[in-house]
Amino acid sequence: MTEGERRQLVDVLEQAREWGFVGPGDLDAHVEHSLAFLPLCGPAQAGTDLAVDLGSGGGLPGLVLALVQVDRPWLLLDANRRRTDFLITAVRQLGIGDRTKVICQRAEVAGRGPLRNSATLVVARGFAAPGPTAECAAPLLGVDGMLVVAEPPGGAPTRWPATQLADLGLDFDSMTTEPVALRRFRQVRPCPDRYPRRVGIPGKRPLF
Repeated sequence: MTEGERRQLVDVLEQAREWGFVGPGDLDAHVEHSLAFLPLCGPAQAGTDLAVDLGSGGGLPGLVLALVQVDRPWLLLDANRRRTDFLITAVRQLGIGDRTKVICQRAEVAGRGPLRNSATLVVARGFAAPGPTAECAAPLLGVDGMLVVAEPPGGAPTRWPATQLADLGLDFDSMTTEPVALRRFRQVRPCPDRYPRRVGIPGKRPLF
């Protein structure tokens, strides 16, 4: 990322903060937090790749990753129309509209539509608790696709029980603790057709 791109990105995130879509803290630190996803995202797979930012909100980490991963198409998914309207404008301002799409849709609906099994990568930062995050991400992933999730500092492995993950076709792959706590899961087999459950149920009755 060039210095000019970073300044432009911070300006966009400042706009997101004004709309209440980005929380407190130094915006450059938010950018660095998003860039920490890169090592676990892996390289783009030309011609077959799609990455999804689940619950993109103000564009963290999706806008940051889309800006630097020029060979990977990105989809910013969020259920709130005000946020997706902002993201559409942000994508245009950053000049990444050729490889970045914004969709206003519930993740449970997306997981039962054309996006099912279509992604090689799903990232999530603050989307939901572990159970709903896994249930909404797994249907979007094709086999061998990766889910990369930001964790709270010192997040315990018990937050992601292996048996329930396996029920979704997911398996633990790797993790980092510095500079950011991140956990990566691999879609080892297709997510069963019964997931995701209908809108609202993953959050109200989480699998774990």
